[in-house]
Amino acid sequence: MVAQTRELDAQDWVKTRSSLDASESTFLVWKGKIYAFIPGEKRKLLFKILGMSVSRCIALEPGVWDFTSRELTYYLDPETEEKLTKWENPWTGEVVPVMHVANNPVQGTFKGKFPAQVEGESTTFVFDIFPTYPNPLAGNPKFAEYSPQEIYQAAELFKLTVPTEDLSNSALNSVSEVKLSWDRIGQWLPWMKMSDRPGQLIYSAIGGKVNGFSGLPQLFQDEINHRIPLYKEAPQSALDVEDMTSWLYFQEHFDAYLAGEVFPKYAAAE
Repeated sequence: MVAQTRELDAQDWVKTRSSLDASESTFLVWKGKIYAFIPGEKRKLLFKILGMSVSRCIALEPGVWDFTSRELTYYLDPETEEKLTKWENPWTGEVVPVMHVANNPVQGTFKGKFPAQVEGESTTFVFDIFPTYPNPLAGNPKFAEYSPQEIYQAAELFKLTVPTEDLSNSALNSVSEVKLSWDRIGQWLPWMKMSDRPGQLIYSAIGGKVNGFSGLPQLFQDEINHRIPLYKEAPQSALDVEDMTSWLYFQEHFDAYLAGEVFPKYAAAE
């Protein structure tokens, strides 16, 4: 069967990415690898990764929802899969602190139509996103060794596959299963201290929804229970602040990075 492209309502995307029930937090997890891609060099596996998002959708009016979330991605040792606190840069030999992703919040508005590939029992939402904007670290001499590029540029390629019948099932606030594929091409992370060295990072990950906090990998349950309880729930409503990114987080916590502190920083529950 050949997939057919259909324009689906925002409600279908809300059920896929989060839930129609604004009282519940929805958890999505992913795992994968990050490779260095440098002209003239063989691929190099730098990290394994483990990530999660906790999200909520709040209906504003018929057909329109606020989406609010918090997300974590941890960089793991590629052999032991343990959470890294330090990393030896294989090109410079310098040992640097590892600043894990702790984006609070990540937000948006869901409305209108969402194209999807419908193929019998499966429906796949495909999003090819190419963020390009001024690098907030550029122009500041203290960040020259970390991220001197004038422009932040990346490619984020998402595919989320769900059971077709779940989308039309009015008894379900959230689909029963999500199969996530996420690939990314991005610049060196600021904490890697790669300056303007040629090359990019290639991300390859898969994941899906899990059934509540207890469905998270044990590493995240332990971290959230003891160090970052803020990430146990999504915000109750959309926050009137700028979305957090790894570049902004690095800027905000640069002194802690230089001091060799452990990341993410402690984050109390609301």
